[in-house]
Amino acid sequence: MRFLRSSLPALCLLLLLCAVATRPAHGQAAPAANTPPTAAQPQPGTQAYTLPPGKLAKAIALSRIRNILDIAGSIWDVVFLWLLLATRSAAALEAWAKRVFRRRWLEGLCFFAVFLALITLADLPLELYGHHVSRAYSISVQGWPSWFTDLGKSLGLTLLIGAPVLLLFNWIVRRFPHRYWFGAWLLTLPLMVLSVFAEPLIEPLFNHYEPLADYHPALVAELEKVVARTGTNIPPNRMFLMDASAKSNGLNAYVTGMGATKRIVVWDTTAGRIPDDDVMFIFGHESGHYVLNHIPKMLAGFAIALFFIYWACAGTAAWLGCRFGASWRPQGVDGTAPLLSTRAGFVVLIFTVSVAGFVLAPAGNAFSRHFEHEADVYGQEAIHGLVPDPQKTAVAGFQALGEAWLEDPDPSPFIEFWLYNHPSVKNRANFAAHYDPWANGGQGQFFDK
Repeated sequence: MRFLRSSLPALCLLLLLCAVATRPAHGQAAPAANTPPTAAQPQPGTQAYTLPPGKLAKAIALSRIRNILDIAGSIWDVVFLWLLLATRSAAALEAWAKRVFRRRWLEGLCFFAVFLALITLADLPLELYGHHVSRAYSISVQGWPSWFTDLGKSLGLTLLIGAPVLLLFNWIVRRFPHRYWFGAWLLTLPLMVLSVFAEPLIEPLFNHYEPLADYHPALVAELEKVVARTGTNIPPNRMFLMDASAKSNGLNAYVTGMGATKRIVVWDTTAGRIPDDDVMFIFGHESGHYVLNHIPKMLAGFAIALFFIYWACAGTAAWLGCRFGASWRPQGVDGTAPLLSTRAGFVVLIFTVSVAGFVLAPAGNAFSRHFEHEADVYGQEAIHGLVPDPQKTAVAGFQALGEAWLEDPDPSPFIEFWLYNHPSVKNRANFAAHYDPWANGGQGQFFDK
């Protein structure tokens, strides 16, 4: 479901549904139990995050595969949409739906349900290969039956919610042919907020959660110290342990949700396998996203960007309709009617949004990297006074994450610019190793002491 994750920012619920089943926070990787519990303080000019020769070779090879799959998948999504239009497959699908259903809304649901299923099938070969690679490198331990079950759940939820959402957007295009992009933008705003709120409600469909206090009461006590220092107001009954070991060897801990659904999630591959101090730093980082209002800032930033993206995509789609409308139009449709008013014509809009998503990916990732760096700074300051050495703890945390997900210690700057929505582990660890604002009586950026 790569296409829906990367190319339809308007359909935030679909982004959520498609991402939850395979929520890799940093990549994927080797068992956490092999990571060192501490990291020595690097000397100035040296690299803080390193891998032994055997893992280094695997990390470089795996990063190359990941990058190829990511770029190839994004390009394939655009090409596949173009093929649906150029081969008149979208037009044929619309004509078929008209023959099957007399009611227009049922015809629309059918069209978009089949369309989403075709997108899933088109992405399936790359998804299959990606999971094969993950298993081959001992990152994923999820068997194929379980993987296909998650895929089926994701597809089912996408069809259940995605088809009506697409139908609603399509109705806006038909109802407001000259200003539909503005109506679509207005609809996108609550969907973005709802997706953040609803994520914790969807996740249990794919993973098992239990109270963290039932298994790691000492860790809960330590996390409560970070909660008190950061003021995130997350009580122990909102701290959960996720059974990640059934599917992955990776490490992760994060804060998710909004308002009544906000909670801490720690993977069972993380709790008890790396020092509690490292988990406190990871949690401090995640808390920073909330304390520094990164979620509303990201939503506001995307809302502003989408306003102009939708406007530009509407103009581009209109030009494409004039240029190629004669060959893309479904049979039996009045040639004087706007192409975009048809179901197949709506695919033209999705195509333009997918192209915009691919071209603007570096800008969105740069936006994200800025907030991730701020959260790194906040996390390191948040554990100051709670752990013996915040610098060593942060470096050890990045070392553990990097080893667990087999992150390349020296990625190409271009790849980091284009694909990474987090700074590379190399840059994050190097910064953490030398960030000590309290030296010589100074104070932190976010905390006075």
